[in-house]
Amino acid sequence: MTDAQYTTLPQWPNAYPVTGASAILKLLNEDFIVTELPLQRPSGEGEHIWLEVEKDGANTAFVAQRLAEAAGVQEWDVGYAGLKDRYAVTRQWFSIYLPKGEAPDLTQLQHPEFKVLSQSRHVKKLRPGDLLGNRFRIVLREVTGDRDAMEANLKAVASHGVPNYFGAQRFGHDGGNVEQGRAMLAREIRVRNPKKKGIYLSAVRSFVFNEVLGLRIQQGLWGKALPGDVMDEAGRPTGPLWGRGRVITTDQAQALENGVAERHATLCDGMEHAGLDQERRALVASPAEMSWEWPQANQLVLTFSLPAGNYATAVLNEILRATEPDRHSENESAVVE
Repeated sequence: MTDAQYTTLPQWPNAYPVTGASAILKLLNEDFIVTELPLQRPSGEGEHIWLEVEKDGANTAFVAQRLAEAAGVQEWDVGYAGLKDRYAVTRQWFSIYLPKGEAPDLTQLQHPEFKVLSQSRHVKKLRPGDLLGNRFRIVLREVTGDRDAMEANLKAVASHGVPNYFGAQRFGHDGGNVEQGRAMLAREIRVRNPKKKGIYLSAVRSFVFNEVLGLRIQQGLWGKALPGDVMDEAGRPTGPLWGRGRVITTDQAQALENGVAERHATLCDGMEHAGLDQERRALVASPAEMSWEWPQANQLVLTFSLPAGNYATAVLNEILRATEPDRHSENESAVVE
């Protein structure tokens, strides 16, 4: 795709041989269990109450609204570290700013789609990104395809990781957030809503990163460091999250990244003028403590952990093609940050 209109997402390449296998994902909410791994636990004192919440069939924003109502505060007084899927069973932490008086016991709150498991005070509000990562247990049903090919890719993923693509949900329905972002940056449309503006900028930035990663895989450079690469703290090569400032890679890595930027000049120039600064993101996502089993011939159960900002769909895509029932088309996030 070149710098024109971004009406469809490209099919970014896989790192491993395509198995041709397929499965149903999230036929039941309990087929997708996500447990948030917090950066810290509440200390027991402070102006905020922290709640560990288990939800089943509700999205994160809905739970935040209900908690605000129950605590008698405004919605902006409720914080959380990351969005979690609606059609899943998830455990995550919320914070509520309640500096004065006795806090209501929200563990007694009754709701069919969520329950408060624990409540304690802490000194700070939870903000987006305040988590180590997420632990996943995923049940894939009606699996069809070459089991030996799937097993080979499962072992490769466990050993070497997967491309750290941003998931399709980052880009909106049919990738529409990228085209909206392009139109916004090209000043064809004006976006006044700050939240929508942020969503579009995030989609555009993620798209350019995926283009760089996809090109490296296409050129046979998956899992290899190029001359001029910038490494992260774990020693993995990184790709650009575009913004102001010079690309800090050099040599072959810089040439590849600048080539992508030239193809998507409207997006990259627009991001520079939108106030975003250059950042880096690892090109490899490494699932930890990964295991799998076949309870039935056509059922695969996967468990693994990923750091914050990595997508479980990146793991699934290297093993098989997973499709969700139509009711999930409005899903806010299939693998959470």
